[in-house]
Amino acid sequence: MARLPVSRIHVTDLGAYLREQREAAQLSLRQLSELAGVSNPYLSQIERGLRHPSAEILNALAKGLQISAESLYVRAGFLDGGAAAEDDGPATGRRPGTPSVVEAITADPSLSARQRRTLVDLYRQLAEASGEAGPGGVDDADADAADQPSATPPARAHATTRRTRSTR
Repeated sequence: MARLPVSRIHVTDLGAYLREQREAAQLSLRQLSELAGVSNPYLSQIERGLRHPSAEILNALAKGLQISAESLYVRAGFLDGGAAAEDDGPATGRRPGTPSVVEAITADPSLSARQRRTLVDLYRQLAEASGEAGPGGVDDADADAADQPSATPPARAHATTRRTRSTR
């Protein structure tokens, strides 16, 4: 993935996003700084958009927040996904300004950190399996296929059948 030029806009967006994630995780500035191994004043400066952290610091913050480091890299402008999220169109199948699936999951304050990780992992597995999913999500054909009953009966049905046979 190509590296984008770092701009003040990305730094400010990153800081606001970090603050939002920290508050959603119900962590104080001090707690996150301890979890990530970053000084309290430096973390405060990042959140206020005064400093631009390295990828190593972003990774430590992601671990402390239990979110995807990729989402922080995109917001910091290290990965192309930042440009795609700001200027989507027909190529991604999303309306302009619509967040990617991963961004939407990681930004949802109603989800716990564990739920976020699980959903992001599940989404990535589905996207890889489909081979056609873009950064915006699984395409309509894959979504329709997911709604169709499977040709293979679920494991639960087999277990019920075995129990029924063993009780006779």
